Amino acid sequence: MRFIALDTPKPLSKIGLGTWQFGSREWGYGRDFDKRAAQIVRRAVELGVTVFDTAEIYGFGRSERILGAALGDDRPKVMVASKIFPVLPVAAVVQQRAVASAARLGVTSIDLYQVHQPHPLVADHTTMRGMRALQDVGLVGEVGVSNYGLRRWQVAEAALGRRVLSNQVRYSMLDRAPEQDLLPYARQSGRVVIAYSPLAQGFLSGRYDAKNPPTGAIRRANPYFLPENLERGAVLIDTLREVAEAHDATPSQIALAYLLHHPNVLAIPGASSVEQMERNAAAADLDLADDEYAALAEAAKRFRPVTGLAALPRMLKARIAAPTEK
Repeated sequence: MRFIALDTPKPLSKIGLGTWQFGSREWGYGRDFDKRAAQIVRRAVELGVTVFDTAEIYGFGRSERILGAALGDDRPKVMVASKIFPVLPVAAVVQQRAVASAARLGVTSIDLYQVHQPHPLVADHTTMRGMRALQDVGLVGEVGVSNYGLRRWQVAEAALGRRVLSNQVRYSMLDRAPEQDLLPYARQSGRVVIAYSPLAQGFLSGRYDAKNPPTGAIRRANPYFLPENLERGAVLIDTLREVAEAHDATPSQIALAYLLHHPNVLAIPGASSVEQMERNAAAADLDLADDEYAALAEAAKRFRPVTGLAALPRMLKARIAAPTEK
């Protein structure tokens, strides 16, 4: 396992574990997944993964409980990260929600506490006042944000008066906007970009095509999985497979290695099995040659999916045609 070279109380593994699916049924992993989730966490610890990301909104608190219980005595050894869902992120509410999350996680201090979304009406100085108070009493170690643009990230840090260590954003070979400003800023300032959905919810795994679309409500609601987009992505998937063959790896591992090529990026893919967790962790040790990285970047650039308003009628049609899940 490789780590990000930053001065943090606990090491930051380049691959973490995202736990959105823990305690949730929307992913379609089955009712017995909670038991498997604990096995995945234990194997991740064995493989040297040190960053475990959850949120109070994931499974309405169940993800935090499952993660905390699975980590057990290893909780003090790893970086446990959670997020406040900012319905009304004023200082008092921020403090109250942190106490509740810590209790569900079974920790005395949340190593990284993040604002899940920027609030359109509540200014960051109000939210960060609560975060600063949590740090002062030791209930929170590092502060982070999620889904923030660069300017608001910087504003939040100024409001906190201390570093806002990380910004968790959607980043994959399909969603490359962070490369424009967030990644250069992170490298220059010694901060971290945490990439969620680094495999575009499995699109980059190569498991799906127009004749074999995914199941589960989460993926069916993602326009990337429209049959038309699965067809358009064939060239990108083929490029991933070519590079993967040269490294005796999988397309998913190469897609992760593409992100980890940047020194200040930490990816938090989810995992539906212990075997998938093992493959994700192994991706941290892959080195892409410059020409391979360039080929992947060019293939990603050429992929033009149907998204936004243009995708809505297609998604409705696909939803009507899809069989009902039981």
